[in-house]
Parts: sequence; structure tokens; C-alpha cells
Amino acid sequence: MKRISLAATCLLLLSFLIANQAHSGPTGALEGLVVDIGNDKPLRGAIVSLAGERIQQRTDRTGKAVLTEVAPGRYTVECVANGYAKRTIKKVEVKAGKTVTFRCALKRKAIEQRETGKMAYESPSSNFAMMGISDEVSGTLARPAGSLSKRRTRHARVTKAKSMAMHSPPPRIAHNTENYAKIDDAPFRPALTEPLSTFSIDVDTAAYANARRFIERQNRLPVADAVRIEEFINYFDYAYPTPTGKHPFAVHTEISKAPWNPAHQLVHIGLQGEKVAVEDLPPSNLVFLIDVSGSMHQPQKLPLLKKSFQLMTANLRAQDRVAIVVYAGAAGLVLPSTPGSEKARIMGALESLRAGGSTAGGAGIQLAYETAREHFIKGGNNRVILATDGDFNVGASSTADLERMVSHEKESGVFLTILGFGRGNYKDHRMETLSNKGNGNAAYIDSLLEAKKVLVNEMGGTLLTIAKDVKIQVEFNPTKVKGYRLIGYENRALKHQDFNDDKKDAGELGAGHTVTVLYEIIPADSAEPLPGIDALKYQQRTVKKAASTDTELMTVKLRYKQPTGAKSRLIVHPVADRSLTLKNTSNAYRFAAAVASFGMLLRDSKLKGASSYTQVLELARDAMGKDENGYRAGFVQLVRKAEVIAQISGKIGSKLAR
Repeated sequence: MKRISLAATCLLLLSFLIANQAHSGPTGALEGLVVDIGNDKPLRGAIVSLAGERIQQRTDRTGKAVLTEVAPGRYTVECVANGYAKRTIKKVEVKAGKTVTFRCALKRKAIEQRETGKMAYESPSSNFAMMGISDEVSGTLARPAGSLSKRRTRHARVTKAKSMAMHSPPPRIAHNTENYAKIDDAPFRPALTEPLSTFSIDVDTAAYANARRFIERQNRLPVADAVRIEEFINYFDYAYPTPTGKHPFAVHTEISKAPWNPAHQLVHIGLQGEKVAVEDLPPSNLVFLIDVSGSMHQPQKLPLLKKSFQLMTANLRAQDRVAIVVYAGAAGLVLPSTPGSEKARIMGALESLRAGGSTAGGAGIQLAYETAREHFIKGGNNRVILATDGDFNVGASSTADLERMVSHEKESGVFLTILGFGRGNYKDHRMETLSNKGNGNAAYIDSLLEAKKVLVNEMGGTLLTIAKDVKIQVEFNPTKVKGYRLIGYENRALKHQDFNDDKKDAGELGAGHTVTVLYEIIPADSAEPLPGIDALKYQQRTVKKAASTDTELMTVKLRYKQPTGAKSRLIVHPVADRSLTLKNTSNAYRFAAAVASFGMLLRDSKLKGASSYTQVLELARDAMGKDENGYRAGFVQLVRKAEVIAQISGKIGSKLAR
């Protein structure tokens, strides 16, 4: 028995040596890239192995795995990752001295559970696979792109959008990349040498809601450049008397002492747009353009966004229509234009959205405008509502490229509203610029209450434009005014010749919107010095004799166009030099002054004078008015919290207002 065992042992050893010799010759290698089929992102930690062989390797952070010293031959490669379906690639041939590369795209198991059809195809040029997924919204089976008919193309867009918006894993935001344009306070200007002030109106409110997010949610004061004072002031409704004449808005003025500098005057100019009841609004052709990229996965982004649009959907009428376009690594149509009466279908499409992928914002904007044009309602409200954090990083992504795009698209008569969400990578400057260039407005949504304010309570102003390219030019009487400064609107300044140029773009006014403008004025008899220039050598400035006997402090001129018009109309409104005591001014005057003073405190403006949190609170509490929605009461609480934060950070003394 021992001799037999010894012989058998020798035979086995010889076989092993022969086999080892056979494998010790030239070998090859396999290099595989494992990615998520939904967003083309590399998968780290996936296992790549050869079926029947004890050769395997895990992928690194780039999704790559290299199998070395593989004997020549044909193999079956297996790719496995946690949460994904196993993928097998057959007949992979390895040759001596060469490295064979392959790509293994894995599907999430969640996708397989939703599938009701087979994979149509996987496009190597796409960021995601086109899947034959049952269309939960329309009840039809989506088809691959490339079909000639418009119906098939629309189905392909729906499929592409669902694959992108529902199944992509959200990456984490690594660090804060929020972006704001630099703001420099406008200085006092001499009325004698610079009598004109020209700018575009602004009805945006994004800056106030965003600053509130800093204070209420992050327990810190906002960065100075996030505080656009005009957007703080215009966040609130001042209930000016409605227009009664031929123009779609009325002009109101009021003058008193500047609360933060009694030696100066504060001129309050208010515009009130005509109000239109929701039931009387023209039919709306809306396209919800929704960012579903990976950066939108946070609770205050896509989840809040979906609820916000669902609030709006609940208030749509049968004559209104909604389409939904999404974008991440590419853009797609989730919901074709659908009547407002089909609320369940619209809400279902919104609920199905998931975040994941990079951000091809430019492609999304193009598809949204294309969709809006396809269903254009003549005489109706045609609008793209873009909801995003503004972090575009694929395709046309520079602010200049996107600005040119929306400037061109607005010529079709489609307006643009931008809703900002979230924090960490919020691109405030980009969103403000796009809304300005796209004949639109911008708001920041930090809560469902804010969504209700913008998309329900103020739906008319958000959706229906009653005047576009609205410009203001003020001429000051130098016999009454030594110097002046416009509070806010720094990035809305226009050249004086732009006022009469109908080709020059300006702001839009929505139904029921109010616009409030504040000028701080140094009276002509003041001894206060102003920054000046050297005396002119060849000419001198003179003032008309009539100006010294005129009772006018200044003249306000406005130009605007009808929503579909190309020629502007002019309004001229002289302002008499009639100053009231502060206590006799309107609630609108005092509350707007309080908001402006608060903005100067947050910006730590050199022109804030004697502004203080105590003064702001006293002014605001005394001018609450009816405050039906509690916005002014919310302002008072915001000021209180900002005061505490300022005290802790050492920006004010230890005494707090009561």
C-alpha cells in the first residue's frame, strides 16, 4: 500500500509540475471598467472575476480592476457589486503579452424590479441606458430613440428621462461652492453734475429668502454679497392703490426723513401692477424644467422641489397645460404637455423623480424651450419654470453661454422663472443673471411656506407678465438736491441712453406685483461734503432759473412694453418737495425703510448711518399693518435672531432690543 501511495504521489507531483510549466509561459492581462448603467459613474469595490478560475480583483475608486498573469485563452468575465444585478461577459479572449480592456455596466436591482420589458439598447454615447420601462405616468411602453415619428421620439424622451431621473445614485457635495456676485454700495452722487439715475426694475425676491436660510437654518449671518437690498424690500407687498388709468401699473411717492440719518431725506417710490384673479388668468403653457443631478439629492433640494410643484399643480385649471423636462447627465422629457385637469398624472410624474448624475443644464434649457414652443398658446402665458441649485457642469455651462441661450430663446415669447433650492453649491449669481436675460423672475425656495407664497399666493405675479422691459429714470432738481444715492439695484444700473433704447432689455412686472424704490437724498442746503471732481476748464454747469422756483424735488420717468410689444410707452411722474414727519408716513414707507436698514446692517454698509437692530425692530413693529400671511411678523422674528447672531459674533454690543 505504501508503494502504491508513493507512486500516486509522484504522479500527482509530476502533473502539477507540468501544469505549472504550462502556465509559466507568456501571459496576458484583463483591465475592466465597471460603471453604473444609470449614470455612467464608476463603481468602487465591485468584484471582477473569471468564471471557473481563482482569479478576481476589486475595482478601485475609478471603477477599474486589473487581472494579471492570465493564461491565453477564452474566458467568461463576471462582474458583481452590492445592490446591483450580476453581469456576465462571455468569450473574452486573452492573448499573450497583451492587455484586453472591457467595460461592464451594472444595473441597480431597483431598476430590475421596475422593469416590465427588455432592454432596448445601451448607447455608448449616452450617459445612461435606454430601458423599455413601463411608463407609470402615461401607461405606455417607452420606445428607443431614433424612431421617425414624433410620438416615438416623445416616448424615447420619456424613457431617457425616467432612466436618468429615477435610478441614478446621488454623490455627496464635498465642500461649499456657493457663488455670489460682488456688490458695491452705490455712493452718493452730486445732482448738479450727475442729475440722472437710470436702472431696470427688479421684482426678484430670492435674496431675502436665501438670507433667511442663513439666519434661521444655519444660525449665521449671510455673506454680504448675498444681500441684495432691493430684493429684501420687494419681498413684501405694500398694498399700494391699484392703477385706474390706461397703464398697467400706478406710481406712488412719499418723502420723509431717513430714519438712520435725520439730516437726509428718504424718497419712497412705489409701483403697483394691476391685479388679476387666478380664475381670470389666461391659459398657461408651462414647462417644469427640473434639475435631477446628483447635487439635488439633499432634503432641501429635490424632495422640497417636488412638493413645491405639487402645490402648484393642485391649483392648475383644466385650460392650463404642464410638461416636465429633467436634466442630469443629459436632458429628457418625463411628461409630455398634459392638461391641468390630469393632476394625478402630473403629480405622479413629479413623485417619480430621483437625483443622480452630472448637470447638463444647457441641454435641459434647450429642450424645455423647444417643448414650450411646440405647445405655444397665443395670448396665453407661455413659461419655462427652472428649478435647480444652479450648479451646471456639463455642456453649455458657463454663465455667458447660458445667458446668450436664454436671451435668444425669449424672442419666441416664452418667459422664464427660476426657482433656487438648497445650499452648499447654490449658484446665486448665475440664476439671477439667467432670470434677468430670459424675461423672467427669480425666487429662492427654503420651505413649503415659501413655495406656497411664490407658486400659490402670488401665482398671478409669478406666471403672468403685464409689462416687460420696465425702466426707471429719475432726474433730480439740483436746487433741491445736493446729492443722492439709490439703495440697492446695484447690478440693475443702465446707461442713461439705454432708457430710450427699446432694444435694451430690462425687468418684467407681473400681475399684482409691487416694486419699491428708495433714494436717500442730501438736501441742497446741506453743508455735508460730497466726493467731487476738479472744476472744468472750458465750461461750467448752470441751472435753469425756473428750477429754483419749481416745487418739484425730482421727476420720475418710466418706460415699459406690453408683454408682446416691441415699442415702449412713457410715463412721467413729477414729485413735489413735500416732506412728512416719519410718524405721519404710511405703513408701507416705514416698513420698507426698516427692511432697507436691516439690509444695510447685514451688509455692514459704510452708508448705514445710525442703523441699529433696535431701530429696525421699532420701525417694523410700528408698521405691521394687516399682515394677512404673517410675512412681516416673520421679518421681525428674523431680525431678532440676526441680532442675537450678530451679538455672539461680536458685530454689535451686548445690549439686545426687546
